[in-house]
Amino acid sequence: MTRPVFRFAPSPNGQLHLGHAYSALLNQRMAREAGGRFLLRMEDIDVTRCTPELERGVLRDLAWIGLRWEEPVRRQSDHFDDYRAALERLIDADLVYPAFMSRGEVRARIAEHEAGGERWPRDPDGAPLYPGEDRHMSARERQALIDEGAPFAWRLDMASAIAHVGNTLDWDETGQGPEGEAGRVRARPESWGDVVIARKEIPASYHLSVVVDDALQGITHVVRGRDLFHATAVHRVLQELLGLSVPQYHHHDLVLDDDGRKLSKSRGDTSLAALRESGATPGDMARMVGGP
Repeated sequence: MTRPVFRFAPSPNGQLHLGHAYSALLNQRMAREAGGRFLLRMEDIDVTRCTPELERGVLRDLAWIGLRWEEPVRRQSDHFDDYRAALERLIDADLVYPAFMSRGEVRARIAEHEAGGERWPRDPDGAPLYPGEDRHMSARERQALIDEGAPFAWRLDMASAIAHVGNTLDWDETGQGPEGEAGRVRARPESWGDVVIARKEIPASYHLSVVVDDALQGITHVVRGRDLFHATAVHRVLQELLGLSVPQYHHHDLVLDDDGRKLSKSRGDTSLAALRESGATPGDMARMVGGP
């Protein structure tokens, strides 16, 4: 019988906080209770923001709170060829298209639409869906823009993808979603529209890299924050399109600040390093996150 495989996958683009400590310790505990393996992965496809110095800080913080993982650590920046191969399969199947609209152009398009009194559709995170006009460009028009050096991102043609795999995708959820969803959960990828799959300079987005990594590493259980619950619908589509294995999912509660917001690197919420330097102990960390 194959042993369960869990993973914790931080991005070394800032300092870890209590929310990361909770997720990491929960993953380790669940792996131990299941008699499984526990892996660590560095999600560092953003090579401009993710640095070796920040990675060293992540590793130091995780070791300090008592995390133990198998070696070697997988670093996404070492595996661009894996993502490029998956992207090429989607390109060959005509399931992605180069999207050339800038953020400013997208905002203008949406503002024009909403000026008529009708709200533009949003994804589950509240971001406006991509307009998708360039989905209908001819191959000649696309190539001309690419030859001119126009910046673009590869976006999944979601309608075509759903038509390809069917609209009855689901997943096994042992945690729960924002509205209490659990058990066998219906995936609703159409709510995301045409998501970014890769960029001109980086052959993967989070969505593509995470499903490729999980399959290549044999991950059987994905344990992560509830803020990623709805993104699982996109991951299920990509898994079906690429013929990848489907793990069991467990979306856990988030560690919130005093205002009820999830902790964030970008807002500078108190880091594990700062807590350590103030005299906190690993035991304090376990107590502060509820001792997962």
